[in-house]
Amino acid sequence: MASHRKSRPSGARAAGIRTPALATAALTSMALFSQSAEAAPSEDGKPSLEEVEKKVDALYRQAESATEKYNAAKERTGRQRKQVDTLLDDVARRTERLNKAREELGSFAAAQYRTGASVPDTATFLLADSPQGYFDQDQLMSRLTSRQKSAVDDYVTQQSATMKKRQEATRSLESLTGTQDDLKTAKATVQTKLASARELLSQLTAAEKARLAAIEKRQQEEAARKAAELAQQQAAAGRKASSSAESSAPGGSGSGSGSDSGPDSAYATKAAKAIAFARAQIGKPYVWGATGPGSYDCSGLSQAAWKAAGVSLPRTTYDQVNAGTTVSLADALPGDLVFFYDDVSHVGIYLGNGMMIHAPKPGAYVREESIYYGGESIIHSVVRPA
Repeated sequence: MASHRKSRPSGARAAGIRTPALATAALTSMALFSQSAEAAPSEDGKPSLEEVEKKVDALYRQAESATEKYNAAKERTGRQRKQVDTLLDDVARRTERLNKAREELGSFAAAQYRTGASVPDTATFLLADSPQGYFDQDQLMSRLTSRQKSAVDDYVTQQSATMKKRQEATRSLESLTGTQDDLKTAKATVQTKLASARELLSQLTAAEKARLAAIEKRQQEEAARKAAELAQQQAAAGRKASSSAESSAPGGSGSGSGSDSGPDSAYATKAAKAIAFARAQIGKPYVWGATGPGSYDCSGLSQAAWKAAGVSLPRTTYDQVNAGTTVSLADALPGDLVFFYDDVSHVGIYLGNGMMIHAPKPGAYVREESIYYGGESIIHSVVRPA
């Protein structure tokens, strides 16, 4: 990655993303949605339609958060498995060398036995915890030739190195086991949350599903309205910046941001490739843990899109949010990554005009949608990845 990248403290908000005014607007918007007939408790004690919607959304959110934990654990598992394989291969090679050193010592003992020389108890030596200590006895070391002493030294060195590598391999195996347990836990959490969401939705009648669709439609209309407002703000800011650049150029005019050779142009070229890839995935299903080509989760899509542009991104949203330069929402450019929720568990690829392409949630498909699809309050930050 380029040197301009910088880390963002966990949980911090990017400048210009969340303000009291935005939060107030978001709360007002949510209040309007909640003022529906469906919010009243039903006479049969069943949860209201609004309650069902909130529970389902919460379950999908929890499932998506668990998905990112699964993705992170899966990555760690892959790295640790490679490390363990490398260590075990090393241990095997060292054990082979240790056995050869053991055999050489055995041949010396056998030769001394044939000549009738007094020899140390070879079997005891080979099973000793400290071969060096065993041979340090004066009466034994005085009877060893220089070649035999060299063989003893080699054996002791090989045994010590092999034991250390075995211990390292054991620790790595224990760490791998722990990560695999994390992987199983995250997978079970995702499956449980999704099953609970499906169960809640299956209990809705056709009429209730229709009313729920109407609520979602109103939310989409509000999200589209907010996207249009952002588009107008960004357009106005762009015109102001362009006018400022022209006035500061020699003679009162200049190419300004219209230059084809500046860093903005280079970024725009890469971003266009990433967006083109993302557009080609529209209609493919969201599948948790998927990285394509037939299906994606949110971070799998953003990673694949920018890979098509020649930029390597980490696998999870937790890492992608730090893989670039944080910018304000007002300064967002097409191709930037928009992150959502306090736990940074969702991401979309900004298209401009308040719109993005993302893999929304289980049961949905990759689609173009307003960045305000869940309200302003869930927007966490915007990151420029290249």
